[in-house]
Amino acid sequence: MPVGVFDSGLGGLTVQQAIAARLPDQSVVYLGDNKHAPYGVRDHEQIYELTKAAVERLWQEGCDLVIIACNTASAVAVKRMQETWLPENKRVLGVFVPLIEAVTERQWGDNSAPREVDVKQVALFATPATVATRAFQRELAFRAIGVDVEAQPCGGLVDAMEANDLELAEALVQSHVSALLRRMPTPQAAVLGCTHYPILKDCFQNALGPNVEVYSQGTIVAKSLVDYLIRHPEFAENGGSRFLTTGDAAKVSTAATRFLGKQMEFQSA
Repeated sequence: MPVGVFDSGLGGLTVQQAIAARLPDQSVVYLGDNKHAPYGVRDHEQIYELTKAAVERLWQEGCDLVIIACNTASAVAVKRMQETWLPENKRVLGVFVPLIEAVTERQWGDNSAPREVDVKQVALFATPATVATRAFQRELAFRAIGVDVEAQPCGGLVDAMEANDLELAEALVQSHVSALLRRMPTPQAAVLGCTHYPILKDCFQNALGPNVEVYSQGTIVAKSLVDYLIRHPEFAENGGSRFLTTGDAAKVSTAATRFLGKQMEFQSA
């Protein structure tokens, strides 16, 4: 069966592209809820309901395993969906846990008690809604102790990237990094807690300096998916990738082509 990849807009394409590079034969259906993007400015109930609707749409495409490649939706909706709504034969995975496992050097499924890790100061860059949930700090606390997290809500950055205004986006990165460094002058690691942000990874790295290790999610999530499919081969299926959107398919195709720098074709969901 195909694996579903969902994002509120274009950012999840960084995850889809990493999956395609790592698992070129895996069938994937990508769904962007461009009609309602961005999620980062919506309240939690709206985000939850929109995420549920998107997952149900991917079920219609045969995707019994769905990766929520939107950090805001992962932070707000995934745990609630898994605990109160998800049928037994369906799986929904978020993007936070693989990222935190990478930062804390834990292997998949390591549920041992929290322990000391080498990284003591972590900068988190995410949407205002993601930062407000404190989901990253909560999941980190399950795995590590003694880690200080300074979170920077990056207002306006997703909007600039969706509008393909990279000049504005780069200026916003500089502004947000400067704001965080005033509160945490010497972070050891920086987490890009939005799947849009890897497009600007070099910009973040330059603003933070060479001594800060920058983590972005595409390759980390793709590696985790490989591990998951080895343990759950029933979710694997060979085939190509398809791209769906709740927005205007022609406009989203053009925006996605600019976003990734390669030709992309979306269909209406």
